Amino acid sequence: MLGVGLPEMAVIAFVAVLVFGPDRLPELAKQAAQMVRKVRTLANSARDELRTELGPEYADLELRDLDPRSVVRKHIMEAMEDEPSRPAPARLAAGAIPPYDVEAT
Repeated sequence: MLGVGLPEMAVIAFVAVLVFGPDRLPELAKQAAQMVRKVRTLANSARDELRTELGPEYADLELRDLDPRSVVRKHIMEAMEDEPSRPAPARLAAGAIPPYDVEAT
């Protein structure tokens, strides 16, 4: 969850109890949950509106598809699948001298 592990969550909970007190903490947790629900509803409605505006050819559009990192990753993976695999280079025998290219150095 966002790169936050169990130890970090424990520290956050401990600091929250110290700062807000045990009496106000349940109320704040409830407000945070309501805010998360509203944000999720807003994101879903934005996605649905975008799908509607773009038309039926984009009916399967997901918002994560618009992330530039995922687009680049997708194209790289497709290019790697299209590229024929090269055979592994031959290994040198024990004590053999590796080839040396004078023009390359």
